[in-house]
Amino acid sequence: MFCEKAMELVRELHRAPEGQLPVFNEDGLRQVLEEMKALYEQNQSDVNEVKSGGQSDLIPTIKFRHCSLLRNRRCAVAYLYDRLLRIRALRWEYGSVLPNALRFHMSAEEMEWFNHYKKSLATYMRSLGGDGGLDITQDMKPPKSLYIEKAECIKDCKRSAKTMGADLKDLSLDKEGII
Repeated sequence: MFCEKAMELVRELHRAPEGQLPVFNEDGLRQVLEEMKALYEQNQSDVNEVKSGGQSDLIPTIKFRHCSLLRNRRCAVAYLYDRLLRIRALRWEYGSVLPNALRFHMSAEEMEWFNHYKKSLATYMRSLGGDGGLDITQDMKPPKSLYIEKAECIKDCKRSAKTMGADLKDLSLDKEGII
């Protein structure tokens, strides 16, 4: 009874392969919240009995229920947080439009969070890189080489520069140089 439903929620996510989002378990989460409510009410009545009658034999039971409440809360928050991390990763993998199969697995609140995250990310990308912004979701894999081998001048600089030991002279428009 104690914390079984909450642990099942966590196990359900643990069993799902990385990068996949299982269906939102609303019933399981509701059962965990109902169990927490029942434990809280039982604790409240026992605390009132201890305060009024001085029955100290109920204190271990109260502490056990309180620990169960904390564990249920921790498991429920871990379930929800892991789902949000997976949804955030899906935004980077699939882009701003999720496939219908994935949207079906999300709750209405998760869809709202996804849309808010999508808008925040788009606003951030527009603020980078000048006029058109910079799409940071492209080219997610780093280059194999740390150095640029060939560069084309897209702005007329007409000056000398020394970069990484290479002498770049006459950086005129549409000229290429090796760095």
